[in-house]
Amino acid sequence: MTDMLSRPGARDGDTPTSEITAQTKPLPVAAVISAGACLLTGLLTCAAVAVIGWLGATFGGASGAVRAGAAAWLVAHKAAVTIGSSTIGSGRISVAPLGLTLFFAWCLYRGGKSATRTSGADRTRDLIGLALGFAAVYGLGGLVVALLTAQGSLKVSPLSAFLGTFSLALVAGLAGIIVESGAGHDLADATPAGLRDVVPAAMAAVLTIVALASMLYAVLLAIHFSRITGMLELLDAGVIGSIVLFAICLMLVPNMVLYVVAFLAGPGFQLGTGTTIAPTGVNVGSLPAFPLLAAVPADGSTPTYLLALTALVPLLAGVVAGLVVVRRGLAERDADALGWDAFALRGGMAAVLAGVVLFALLAMSGGSAGPGRMSVVGVPGALPAAGVLVAGMAIGAAITAAVLAARRPADADPPTD
Repeated sequence: MTDMLSRPGARDGDTPTSEITAQTKPLPVAAVISAGACLLTGLLTCAAVAVIGWLGATFGGASGAVRAGAAAWLVAHKAAVTIGSSTIGSGRISVAPLGLTLFFAWCLYRGGKSATRTSGADRTRDLIGLALGFAAVYGLGGLVVALLTAQGSLKVSPLSAFLGTFSLALVAGLAGIIVESGAGHDLADATPAGLRDVVPAAMAAVLTIVALASMLYAVLLAIHFSRITGMLELLDAGVIGSIVLFAICLMLVPNMVLYVVAFLAGPGFQLGTGTTIAPTGVNVGSLPAFPLLAAVPADGSTPTYLLALTALVPLLAGVVAGLVVVRRGLAERDADALGWDAFALRGGMAAVLAGVVLFALLAMSGGSAGPGRMSVVGVPGALPAAGVLVAGMAIGAAITAAVLAARRPADADPPTD
């Protein structure tokens, strides 16, 4: 990456330099404004949902609802919250609702872009300083929220709150800063063509697996629709309660989709201590009356078609990655010099990168959902699951890329008189 990058506002040469200087703000000011806006947006969103639920409840106070919203905001950043006391026992909640986490990541991404525009940062050191300042302000905000939220039976570790909020702001904010400043183009130009093609192929494989898992989860919900209606009748949440329940389900849908991914990988997932939901068998017992859990199979052996999907889904994702590798590779100038083995190697590298992304997502999807049995929820075998997916994707990607590259038409000879 070059030391001097083009300013977004001056990229086309239409804006005078004096006008850019008048519109820019110092780096610390831009970081504080953008990070503060992201912080308030997330907190107000969670507090609004909590207050709506409080309006439909018959107990508690408004201050408790606001604290509950702040606690949900912290949990979405993977900051564990402990609820309870020494007399009634305590439970730890660390399962991040990934739908809410993705929303906060999108806000921070937009905040990073806004900070870059308002500061006019263009040098490498300025961009790094802006990203660190942006993340530090957001992390300090998370620490303050943890200190204000922790009271009575609700306890939050300020250190975990700072690390969780700082990490998410650094990753998402830095992505926005790189895109808005134009540094992403410089990084792409400096990356070899082979590695540059691996990234979109890996993302295509990840999206394929997530899409197939989402379709399977939707089919299972449709099959067990009677369970959902029975749970809703049992809960009898009312209009306001149903709105809050719908919002909670929406936040947790990505978690359930990732649990389906772990199921398709083989190791499966857990919905409580001592439970197992895997292709080899299901042992879960009774579950809470939560609509998203209606798709969980009953105890016993799993259907045969689910066993077949465990082998087909990774292979299909690998085929998609191989197609992307070949399509992008054949568009290069020196594509004729690349053999089938080079394309197969790129397909394997894309599978490995996709496995790393899936491992991170699977590891983030679990945690503790309360005391007792629900203290273990998620994918304890995230690493073996990612390894199985990598093996299947690598086979599909390497074979697809090699076959398509070997069968590409040769250049025609020039015509002769």
